[in-house]
Amino acid sequence: MDQSPIPDLAALIYLTPGALRALWPQWFDRPPPTKMRRELLVRGLAYRMQERAAGGLTTATRTQLRALAEAVTNNSKWDGVEPPRLTPGTHVIREWGNETHQVTVEAAGLVYRGQRYRSLSEIARRITGTRWSGPLFFGVTPLSRKRRVHRKGG
Repeated sequence: MDQSPIPDLAALIYLTPGALRALWPQWFDRPPPTKMRRELLVRGLAYRMQERAAGGLTTATRTQLRALAEAVTNNSKWDGVEPPRLTPGTHVIREWGNETHQVTVEAAGLVYRGQRYRSLSEIARRITGTRWSGPLFFGVTPLSRKRRVHRKGG
């Protein structure tokens, strides 16, 4: 990881397309794509500058991204997104009815307003008065397979 300070990223938005293209080879090992829009030049340069200054993606993240790209290319199903794990010490927060509701995850269960519960669904039911999927109510469930975007054709 390069220990140099992060460059002035905000200055990129004031550069002309020509200046951005001239800057590109300092950060990449090839010239910018010929028809790349100005906004993408700015984003690409900003990402690379931050990556060099602060470090890039982990090997595990790169592996997941490659698997996702391959699945999209092959128009196949990808189950690489795992549901979030609620580990002890995690706080799950939801606003409902003009109140903020916080749940603390502990090894022995979930604590909401001083009471212990077995599931987020129990807590969601207490808050709303109706049956809810607790993980869905608190936003800790990935998109269902029905709502995921799939590529057609190809």
